[in-house]
Amino acid sequence: MSVKDALREQRIETPSWAYGNSGTRFKVFAQQGVPRTPYEKIDDAAVVHRLTGIAPTVALHIPWDRVDDYGKLASYARDRGVALGAINSNVFQDDDYKLGSVCHPDATVRRKAIGHLLECVDIMDQTGSRDLKLWFADGLNYPGQDNIRARQDRLAEALRETYDRLGSDQRMLLEYKLFEPAFYATDVPDWGTAFAHCLQLGERAQVVIDTGHHAPGTNIEFIVSFLLRADKLGAFDFNSRFYADDDLMAGAADPFQLFRIMHEIVLADALKPAAGIAFMLDQCHNLEPKIPAIIRSVLNVQEATAKALLVDHGALDAAQRSGDVLEANAALMDAYNTDVRPLLRELREDMGLDPDPMAAYRRSGYAEQIVRERVGGEAAGWGA
Repeated sequence: MSVKDALREQRIETPSWAYGNSGTRFKVFAQQGVPRTPYEKIDDAAVVHRLTGIAPTVALHIPWDRVDDYGKLASYARDRGVALGAINSNVFQDDDYKLGSVCHPDATVRRKAIGHLLECVDIMDQTGSRDLKLWFADGLNYPGQDNIRARQDRLAEALRETYDRLGSDQRMLLEYKLFEPAFYATDVPDWGTAFAHCLQLGERAQVVIDTGHHAPGTNIEFIVSFLLRADKLGAFDFNSRFYADDDLMAGAADPFQLFRIMHEIVLADALKPAAGIAFMLDQCHNLEPKIPAIIRSVLNVQEATAKALLVDHGALDAAQRSGDVLEANAALMDAYNTDVRPLLRELREDMGLDPDPMAAYRRSGYAEQIVRERVGGEAAGWGA
């Protein structure tokens, strides 16, 4: 397959919450023209797809995107040229979950949390979504606060009940996070913990790698390679970080890291949609305008992918087999240092798209339109 053909097949899912208001733990910064409903989030996601050609699905977050009729919402998305993607659960924004959700010491709270996870599977049945994405804020702030081993037992029980509820064509994607909001011990703190639980559950339980959820200096591409080898990599949440889970635009802080990650994906022939890996964005655009930031993020992932596809694998393999360290490294650096923007402009023209999606958005007048039209009501946001 040619580089252009591979790029043409690439798919990147955008998150509904990235179109709404967000901020730091201290302040949510409001912007004009942000969506007020899940339907308006879909409108914005459809604009991103029309301009980039590779973002055909939008992930939902429950309860932020709760509606009375999910079939109607799915139909609305299809009419606008996109589809509903992963369903993300939320068991971290209720007062009952102060000491945890599925790992909470109180069985009543655990039952409430599991009930929400099962509700999300019910929603998947209505939207036609394949993936249930789980992230838990569960953890401990102090030694002795709870029994660490018992919490893992509770987690395993909740995951098993939810997994058993999935349909035959549905998957569970388990995310991990080093810390925050728990500071002493997090119940799913790393890829190894997520991997171990997914192994116990079965083949339709896979790990999500959020690129912001690691300690400084972590070799994320090693994790990618390991999980690919084990057939347990289900999805990415792309974003950038300087310090912790900064949720900046993908490729903004360390574009070379994004290239290295995509190189492992290309090596494993896991880029094509048939490989089953969901490439998603998971970002909060606090200062920058929402839609242009998402477009830029999609383009950054696309650019890193194009460079990864240009690696001379014959030269790389020969250098590795002969132990030529410098030539092996040069094979990667030559691809990374290639300016792929002309190639991507040509690809977009071949696809009938504007060669410059950012400029096309500015010319479209959509930003001004939504500021005029989205007056009144309550702006959507993640409720911090």
